[in-house]
Amino acid sequence: MSVAAERRHEDRGRSRLVWDVLFRGLRTSYQHAQSFGTAVGMFLIVGALIAVLGTYAFAELAKLVSGGHTQAFDDAVLRWMQRHQTPWLEGLMLEITMLGTWIVVLSIVTIAGLFLWLTRHRYSAVLLLVATAGGIGLNNILKVGFSRPRPHIFEWGTTASSWSFPSGHAMSATVVYVTVAYLAARLQKSRIARLATLAIAAVMVATICFSRLYLGVHYPSDVAAGVVIGLSWAAFCMATLEAIQRFAKRHAKEVLKHEAPAPKQTTG
Repeated sequence: MSVAAERRHEDRGRSRLVWDVLFRGLRTSYQHAQSFGTAVGMFLIVGALIAVLGTYAFAELAKLVSGGHTQAFDDAVLRWMQRHQTPWLEGLMLEITMLGTWIVVLSIVTIAGLFLWLTRHRYSAVLLLVATAGGIGLNNILKVGFSRPRPHIFEWGTTASSWSFPSGHAMSATVVYVTVAYLAARLQKSRIARLATLAIAAVMVATICFSRLYLGVHYPSDVAAGVVIGLSWAAFCMATLEAIQRFAKRHAKEVLKHEAPAPKQTTG
């Protein structure tokens, strides 16, 4: 084995060791948390950490886009899409891209939220509404802030309005479909069913993102930015939900404990 190969092998071994220690440390910290508040705080910290990392990744991508460093790649991808335009695939992409429109997304949120509320999963219903509303507001703010014009590499296959960066379809699809899949997976007992639910959501998000490129209304960097910031926001909301539900369960147990009648004392 060459010296370079041995060094790469040692680096991979050290990397695996670091990750093993990190994950074991997190599991041990959670299992041996000295107080309930510590456990809840860990969820909030993890959620905040994911949000910060995602925001940092988005900021770095936005910096590259603003500096024009992604333009050559963006144009090349769309020109490839132009060379592979076919009527039947364009029709299919038109149907798929509708799954990311606000009308469809809000319809899914309304139905899923109503189901969760009626089945007494009210924290989950509130989370879904907050995640969706927050995602819409955040996307609109970012679009106005960057004001990136939409691409005009070839004639669009659908109508589009507002600015291009980040993609509203990509962001809304990521927030809503991933959050709904997460909430559905929490209600399933089978691990295979949970993984299948999350996989279906991932495929739907990916196909919606591809449709925006194929129809020529977004650059690849627009779509990537929408997915990154959408995942960050959704992950923060999920971690917050886990913390709130654990706090609520603990509070309910304490209330029941205080309300329980004291045992009768017998006289001898």
